[in-house]
Amino acid sequence: MAHIDYYLGTISPWCYLAGDRLEKIAARHGAQVTYKPLDLLQLFDRTGGVRPADRHASRMEYRAQELPRWADHLGMALNLKPAHWPVNMAPSSYAIIAAQEAGGNVGGLVQGFLRAVWAEERDISDDTVIRDLLEAYGFDPALADKGLFVGAEIYGRNLEQAVEAGAFGAPFYVVRETGQRFWGQDRLDFLDRHLAG
Repeated sequence: MAHIDYYLGTISPWCYLAGDRLEKIAARHGAQVTYKPLDLLQLFDRTGGVRPADRHASRMEYRAQELPRWADHLGMALNLKPAHWPVNMAPSSYAIIAAQEAGGNVGGLVQGFLRAVWAEERDISDDTVIRDLLEAYGFDPALADKGLFVGAEIYGRNLEQAVEAGAFGAPFYVVRETGQRFWGQDRLDFLDRHLAG
């Protein structure tokens, strides 16, 4: 059985646009997914990337064209300038980490946080929003308070593991058994083909 480490940032529009395609691919191939939310801005800093606020205007202008293009192509709602972006990724990431420990529809929860930012104008750093999303995806809302120390530890460890695995952006998918790396929601078809052999 293949195992996919999915490095993600809960405020990444590109993670949002991945939708549920990873989960469908994993189900088709009997693969397991480990969700590894991390501080995406620190990942950029550590691996030679540039934070969005510091990018050249031409890059940001292209991003402003490309995101709606992909959203239209995928049939997904997208607010290019969400009311709550950027926000602190740690609280939502801790909730995902706690949910993964508890077991359940973690993929749905991840997509719920991303949709909240990019399509629903919700602040995913707000405790009420985090609790609402946990409950909506079948988790105990109290997970928002449980394991904060462990969540913080794993959140930091995910960043270190991402750097070690060769990740430098998000979404970033690494197949543990082969070391094959796939960067971006537009590489999911290649991940699918790789798992098919």
